[in-house]
Amino acid sequence: MVLRKFGRTTNQRKALLRSLTTSLLKEGRIETTEAKAKAIRPIVEKMITLGKRGDLHARRQALAYILEESVVTKLFNEIAPKYADRNGGYTRILKTGPRRGDGAPQAIIELV
Repeated sequence: MVLRKFGRTTNQRKALLRSLTTSLLKEGRIETTEAKAKAIRPIVEKMITLGKRGDLHARRQALAYILEESVVTKLFNEIAPKYADRNGGYTRILKTGPRRGDGAPQAIIELV
């Protein structure tokens, strides 16, 4: 895995990835830059795998990363059971055009 730094300090980068992960699980799909979408994909997949495990330890691990408790509840009660028979590949990245302001490549990341 290549660590993308996004021109931020470690704490800022971790906070960014946590908030993007929380938003994706909360909304189901978000639009962000292509690099950020590729960076949060393995994290979201791991969170859904924790939700599929469903035990107390997995719930506490998810709570330690995801910012909102209601999103963890949604993950364990709604999202994870939907993927019970699927082994990975829970997200999809769709590339959109460049951002108007600075030309950064945009992408939509969504739950399959």
